[in-house]
Amino acid sequence: MSTKVKILSILLCLAVSGFVYKAANRKTVVKFIPFLFDTKITPDDVLSPGNGIFFIETTDRMDLPSLVLCAVESAARINPKKPVAFFMKGLPDINSVEEHTLALNSFPTLATYNNIYLFPLRMENLLTDTPLLPWYDKVNPKNEIHWSHVSSDASRLALMYKYGGLYMDTDIISLKPVPERNFLVAESSRISSNGVFGFDSHRDFTWTCMEDFVKNYNGAIWGHQGPALFTRVLKKFYCDIPPFKGDEDLKCGNISFLNPRRFYPIECQYWMKFFQVWKAIPTFNESYALHLFNYANRAERRVMVPGSNTLVEHLYIQNCPATYQAVKEKKSTHLTNVL
Repeated sequence: MSTKVKILSILLCLAVSGFVYKAANRKTVVKFIPFLFDTKITPDDVLSPGNGIFFIETTDRMDLPSLVLCAVESAARINPKKPVAFFMKGLPDINSVEEHTLALNSFPTLATYNNIYLFPLRMENLLTDTPLLPWYDKVNPKNEIHWSHVSSDASRLALMYKYGGLYMDTDIISLKPVPERNFLVAESSRISSNGVFGFDSHRDFTWTCMEDFVKNYNGAIWGHQGPALFTRVLKKFYCDIPPFKGDEDLKCGNISFLNPRRFYPIECQYWMKFFQVWKAIPTFNESYALHLFNYANRAERRVMVPGSNTLVEHLYIQNCPATYQAVKEKKSTHLTNVL
């Protein structure tokens, strides 16, 4: 190879490196790298700084309800500088950036956001090096009446321990960024939710919860591995949870215990208010996000209807406009011919 060719090759490599570096800083690396490398994106690449937001889908469904898409879109929309990772059991293995781009493009309402990343949920890999793996190796999902919930409870704990960040259920619509770290949220006065929480990686709380998950496992009781687990670990090792006196947040040892107003200004028993018409739309100024209690809605299966003027329609319009527009125009939100 001539000296001139060597110099040109070096300059080309430097130019490509600079381009990729700038693209990565703009969170648009997924859009550009496929033309340059066949690199695989992993959760370690995206979530390792502990600055990410993650969601979990433990069923095999791929044609997701609009509320799930709204939850992911709203989080990405109000946190443009944070990676939003969506772990899906039904997603095929992704072995290159190009395959990731194709997977993301199969969800048109999410594909326009450069900070959304899709990953297959493989529990046997996720639970490795955690107290949960022996439980997973023994449990029989066919005998579990709440398997999709229990497996989600386990997965979110393992993800939080390994990577840190912010976890939210897929029925939570984000309103503004969550500034808190190392926190739990009260669903009611002295009961912790596990539908949303945030910790740095490798914290004692998440490890202790995984140990309790296995030691006191009871998959027959809904919530025993979730909200009840968080509440009993918090009470046993951190503090005797005091009642809230007003709108204040509390401190429980070295964990912030956030007021229900932050995510639950509408209580579970009043979940139908989301699907009603309000004379005046509330501002939710004291809330970071809203939990729509999809589990409570499982029998009636109410959904957002464009033109209904309900509270949930206003929430879609303001916080997940791409999803709202797709539902309004009756467009497909999952394209099966892309992958």
